[in-house]
Amino acid sequence: MSLLEVNHIKKVYKTRFGGNEVTALKDVHFSVEEGEFVAIMGESGSGKTTLLNIMAALDVPSGGSVLVDGKDFSKLKDKERTMFRRENLGFIFQDFNLLDNFSLEDNILLPLVLEGKNYDEMESRMIPIVENLEIRDIVKKYPYEVSGGQKQRAAIARALITNPRILLADEPTGALDSKASTNLLSQLRKINKKGQTILMVTHSNVAASYADRVMFIKDGEVFHQLYKGAMTKNEMLDKICDSVTVLMRGGDDSE
Repeated sequence: MSLLEVNHIKKVYKTRFGGNEVTALKDVHFSVEEGEFVAIMGESGSGKTTLLNIMAALDVPSGGSVLVDGKDFSKLKDKERTMFRRENLGFIFQDFNLLDNFSLEDNILLPLVLEGKNYDEMESRMIPIVENLEIRDIVKKYPYEVSGGQKQRAAIARALITNPRILLADEPTGALDSKASTNLLSQLRKINKKGQTILMVTHSNVAASYADRVMFIKDGEVFHQLYKGAMTKNEMLDKICDSVTVLMRGGDDSE
């Protein structure tokens, strides 16, 4: 059984004025194995952010189901879904979502504080994570005292502190310069190599080239998938660029 199963997901919204229906996702179907690193790409309006929100248990589908370890969390009540999300999913956001009046350490430990863990357990979980992410020497600093790349690594540490089954990243390099982006992606790859399952939404061809598999979403459906296999990162990048070109010209790959 796959770790994550997305079964024929459909999402329809009603517009605020007029009540017209807008279909964000038509029929999305795929699975993710434990330990995979999957990137999701697509143009603005393709439905990839809606898909991420549904996989994150932040939204519910109009049809279909999402299963983690065989459990359909989209059918849970709000309180149960919140608990399921806290216990199984970690999140990395483009704008970091760190609290400026908390130190990096307090930001990282916040999910465990909400769970009522004692400080010794929280510290024992945090130390190896911040050491691996090379930020142990700055955890007493505040977000406004560190660089964007360091903020994002703190956000990764916060996402990992609960030992999530799946790490969901929404444009994690979007607010970073090229050097910080490369460092961050290398860190994500290192985390993945240790067994962490990662799903990442990104506009960046370079970011996607770090993944094992790239899914392209177009008009609310999975349009195409690329598997890295034995390809180098540069070879994968070339394939991604070719696929993006096809996607942008409307899916005509006959040439």
